[in-house]
Amino acid sequence: MSRFRRPLFAVLALVLIVTLAAGCAQKPQAAPAAPKMKVGIVFDIGGRGDLSFNDSAYAGLVRASVEFGDEINSTYLEPTAGGENREELLRLLAEDGYGLIIGVGFMFTDHIIKVSQEFPDVKFGLVDGFIDKLTETSNVACLLFPEQEGSFLVGAAAGLKTKTNKVGFVGGMKVPLIERFEAGFHAGVKYVNPNATVIIDYIGTTGEAFKDPIKGRELALAQFNKGCDIVYHASGASGIGVIQAAAEKKKFAIGVDSDQGLTAKDEEKPYVLTSMMKRVDNAVYETIKAFVNSEFKGGYQVFDVAHGGLDYAQNKYNEALLADIKATLDGLKAKIVSGEIKVPGSNAELTAFLSALPK
Repeated sequence: MSRFRRPLFAVLALVLIVTLAAGCAQKPQAAPAAPKMKVGIVFDIGGRGDLSFNDSAYAGLVRASVEFGDEINSTYLEPTAGGENREELLRLLAEDGYGLIIGVGFMFTDHIIKVSQEFPDVKFGLVDGFIDKLTETSNVACLLFPEQEGSFLVGAAAGLKTKTNKVGFVGGMKVPLIERFEAGFHAGVKYVNPNATVIIDYIGTTGEAFKDPIKGRELALAQFNKGCDIVYHASGASGIGVIQAAAEKKKFAIGVDSDQGLTAKDEEKPYVLTSMMKRVDNAVYETIKAFVNSEFKGGYQVFDVAHGGLDYAQNKYNEALLADIKATLDGLKAKIVSGEIKVPGSNAELTAFLSALPK
């Protein structure tokens, strides 16, 4: 027995060493990853590819998805052609556990009022819509833009660059929102060029007006035929037709929401004087960022000229076109920021504004 004692002890010692080594080498188990937050967007009529309003919102979603990809899952939905299922899509996302849902467009207002009450733990962003009596503790944030400010700047560009002293405005749906674009544009034209005339047309009275490029083209061509040499549109996807008409006539169009001098067809780019940049992308991104950082606040978030929400577009295609008026436009922008110029946001305010201008 004594002959085997030392080898046995040696074997046991070896086993003990191996066991301890294995235990020391074992890595602690990582904690399960927290589930990602879910963010959804529902576009309005025209959807992705409108080269304007919806595409700007999508750009904000993409930026947030890249920056916060480890923390969020994101998706987007598009309504039917007439937008009848907006509410259904909002509810679908809420029922599927989406913590932040953004409706792109004022026509979501009534639907978000209803669905946000049904899902009080879900946060909602409403682009361009206004809901009364919200507070910071509300689960809805209205993302608002004083569009008249940016429209004033491109109106001034039109007033300074027109050679015929006739410029046009093509609106989409005739509602107070688009009236802000019209009033601001008209005010900007007249502020720098009292002799100019502004011709105004609207495509329709329903949401369909934002996705009718054929009608947009027809109205723009009619305005060019009346002597306009610059036409500004605020009509969503219908504005594709306005830009087409400008290129056909070798006149100028002014885009809206996105920098349409970049998204126009190559043969159309020389005829986009500028665009009224409405940074829906920034509003969407900032709302998602606040949600991710647990800093979401309900109520009203205003993205004006002073806060980078509105501007006129400058790019390599229009740099030379704007070179002689850039200093003037930037000076007007500074006056808007300082409050020296208070841009009218309705036709009633426009009348008062124009009557106060030097004769």
